[in-house]
Amino acid sequence: MDLVERGSQTAKDGFKNEKDIVKKFNNWKKDTDAKKWLKIMGYKLNEIEYVEAIVISGYKADVQVQVTIKLKKAIDVENLQVKLVSNVKGFNQIDKRWIDKYTEMWNMPDNVINILKKYTGELKPTIKNLKDPRRIFINEFSKKHQQILLDWLNKNKGLIVNDIIKGRGKFAAEWMLVAQKIDKNARWVLKPINVVINHFGNGEVIITDRGSIKIGNITMQRKGGDGGRKTANMLQFKINPAELFDI
Repeated sequence: MDLVERGSQTAKDGFKNEKDIVKKFNNWKKDTDAKKWLKIMGYKLNEIEYVEAIVISGYKADVQVQVTIKLKKAIDVENLQVKLVSNVKGFNQIDKRWIDKYTEMWNMPDNVINILKKYTGELKPTIKNLKDPRRIFINEFSKKHQQILLDWLNKNKGLIVNDIIKGRGKFAAEWMLVAQKIDKNARWVLKPINVVINHFGNGEVIITDRGSIKIGNITMQRKGGDGGRKTANMLQFKINPAELFDI
């Protein structure tokens, strides 16, 4: 299969950050990778008049690429989410917020809010003899409460997966670019965001042996770490972006 069709390519050099991606797009006439990215996005290089890429922050997209087509007055805009990985199976955080913020987004009922806040440790545990006295793992809740959470997640799975991967509004991600560098080897893959959503969101909602939640190929867990600061009690979602090289 043609590398452009597959959306994947071995690169001579790795990409350190989003600024490197922007530089490559802005130098698209000379940059081999940028030309391939534009072709994957569906552009014919001989029809492009101008490309301008910028770094954006605070949204699902990390890089915005504006493409001006010859003989057209309109400017096409492509929003890319960039994931940089340095190992084969490195998990990458794709979303992290307080439970109250997710409640605003997804209209969570009180019983689900209570379960998730006890899971992250934002609310103190009411059960004794826990693995961690600061919080309650999902498999430590009663079967009734576990089922309440699973039922709600299954009912709202599509909304959750779409929000944590693509986002909303004019800066929602339309593409995911994964750049991986291991030792001296580097490669990249560029996929439409709907392909990404289908891959990571496909599968059952389950409680893992470690007491967290899997939504398809997405892990939902307490953030942890942060030197014991309150932010350790946030909820986070993680994926392994390198999986996109295999689809």
